[in-house]
Amino acid sequence: MIEFEGLVKKFGDRTVLKGISLTIAEGEIVFILGTSGTGKSVLLKTLVGLLRADAGLIRIDGEDVTHLSEEDYLPVRRRCGMVFQHPALFDSLTVLENVAYGLMKHERLTLEEATQRARECLNMVGLLADSPDLAFEQKLPTQISYGMQKRVSLARTIAVGPKVLLFDEPTTGLDPVTTKQINFLIRDLSRTLKTTAIVVSHDMDCALEIADRIVVLDQGQIVEQGSVREILDSTVPLVVDFLEEAKARGVET
Repeated sequence: MIEFEGLVKKFGDRTVLKGISLTIAEGEIVFILGTSGTGKSVLLKTLVGLLRADAGLIRIDGEDVTHLSEEDYLPVRRRCGMVFQHPALFDSLTVLENVAYGLMKHERLTLEEATQRARECLNMVGLLADSPDLAFEQKLPTQISYGMQKRVSLARTIAVGPKVLLFDEPTTGLDPVTTKQINFLIRDLSRTLKTTAIVVSHDMDCALEIADRIVVLDQGQIVEQGSVREILDSTVPLVVDFLEEAKARGVET
């Protein structure tokens, strides 16, 4: 379980998060929606200690992690795998080496063990068949599509076995077909690996398809939250606007 209690985050005179209180149950897929600059990504970054809250509490499985030192935060980050907006792969490493890197550096696996685990994870994100594609494994990130780079980034994240998966705008820059594929991949991996998933997005289409719960932020505050059915029945103006945009794109609401 993840709990945010009265969370406040400021940047100078600007308060980005204004007392956010939110509980996310184990195994839930929660989408956090909102327009740009409403604090969605900031909320994720406070969870893994990349940003520190100015007030309030953050608990993971009952443990208060709000004020942990940088060193004490390392085990928390290993439990929370974060997939950033951009793939952020090592350009000088092959696809296989990118996925195996964390396993060798942090998990202390041998090259053989790390390679086997990396292949399993590449297969889980749909990049390898049942047998290794040695040609693909040896490609550099610049030699594969942006959508494939996103999948490699996800494979690298799940390789170390996190209990929580955090996605910061995971479908940015992708075409509609690849966007749908990535969304269903997030859902399927979360169910298969039995992880909690928090997805920051501005895309109501994606949320309606795979979320257990949708949370809508506006100006640093939660203005609505609920199941897909409850969100569809919402009368909050921002939510209505999101739904109208989705409907205009042909999404059934």
